[in-house]
Amino acid sequence: MNDIGCMLKSYSSPGEPAKVAPAGSSARARVMGEGELIWMMAMLMALQAFGIDAILPALDDVGLALGAPGNERQFVIGVYLLTAGLGALIPGALADRFGRRPIVLASIGVYIALSLASALVTSFEALLAVRAAQGFFGAGIVALPPAIIRDRVGGDKMARMMSLIFVIFLMVPAIAPSIGELILTIGDWRAIFLAMAVQGAIVAAWVYFRLPESLAPQNRQPIRPRAIARNMGAAMSERSAIGYIFGSTVVFGALFGFINSSQQLIAEGFGRPDIFPVVFGICAGSMALASWSNSRIVERFGARRVSHTAVFAFIAVASVQVYFAFSHEETLWEFVPLMAINMALLGFIGSNFGSIAMTPFFHIAGAASSIQTFVRMTSAALIGAAIGQAFDGTARPLALALLASGVACLLLILFSEKGRLFAPPQAQQRYPSGMRS
Repeated sequence: MNDIGCMLKSYSSPGEPAKVAPAGSSARARVMGEGELIWMMAMLMALQAFGIDAILPALDDVGLALGAPGNERQFVIGVYLLTAGLGALIPGALADRFGRRPIVLASIGVYIALSLASALVTSFEALLAVRAAQGFFGAGIVALPPAIIRDRVGGDKMARMMSLIFVIFLMVPAIAPSIGELILTIGDWRAIFLAMAVQGAIVAAWVYFRLPESLAPQNRQPIRPRAIARNMGAAMSERSAIGYIFGSTVVFGALFGFINSSQQLIAEGFGRPDIFPVVFGICAGSMALASWSNSRIVERFGARRVSHTAVFAFIAVASVQVYFAFSHEETLWEFVPLMAINMALLGFIGSNFGSIAMTPFFHIAGAASSIQTFVRMTSAALIGAAIGQAFDGTARPLALALLASGVACLLLILFSEKGRLFAPPQAQQRYPSGMRS
């Protein structure tokens, strides 16, 4: 990917020339191009994706080794997603006070240590406890990249950069099950957790040596419960943002439902465990392709126009999924194209909704990113777990969930936009005093 922006330096703000970190600052002067920043943020978030998706082919082995029958195997995924959302409340407030770099590095350190601990457990309960701690204390790897990007840009440009991040980030779930399957041919499920630790160590070294501090000194926030609550309350009370926060929550809850039940659905529902990594890769790859397409068009058409169109298409495709799931005995090759299309449409929804929801909060980007990630992850994880536990050997529960989530998403954005959809680029974006995009 080409370096497509000006060189980004420490403490650069949206619409302002880049500035070098002041002499004596704890953040050493670093220069990072836009392309490298995008790749780094994507790989940082990809730690979580790898931690979820690489273990999917091994769920049967984990269940047999640690005594976890049936749908209980899904909790290895579900508990991590849930606690990652709960933990997202913490790193943003710390990052608004101490800076982004130290909190990101601490989060990666926890991820590495608890990946190693996961490889050493001897019971299913212990594995769930370690995974819960890993999700909670390592939540900064997902909660902070949007804040780091928001420190630099906003509006449709942020949507473009987040789309490019999602392109790279989504390459990981597309290939992670295949990597997990490969690891199983030369080792057991514990080796997958060792691979997670190795990946974490590589990303940690990259962040340590290359990432500049993006939080400007004047934007540091005190760690006082009242101030933190005020900032988070502001991030969750802005009408123009709240519909996009909860809208993305419900559609990604349905996606988590697919992730939780995908191994069982493909292996048991459609009877093709041998091609599960390929099927999962096709679906995840469609999201990556859509995110790349979004990055090419979003600044021209605007995040609202693109994402609103995608929501209507999502509802239409989900309706077809419900028809196939209930009208006859659905085949795998009817299910896969429709699921891939709907996951592709999520590529036009996720990054755009996220950038719209973050745009008003430049001066409290860490707190805003944390509370928004908390709401999205915890709620989506609970929705996804409920969908996964409803698995009945068919795609019917998933199809109904996709349709319901699409309709709910549309209603939520209608609330945020006061009934008006498809606004032109930059329209309807309001900023508190002093904020610019």
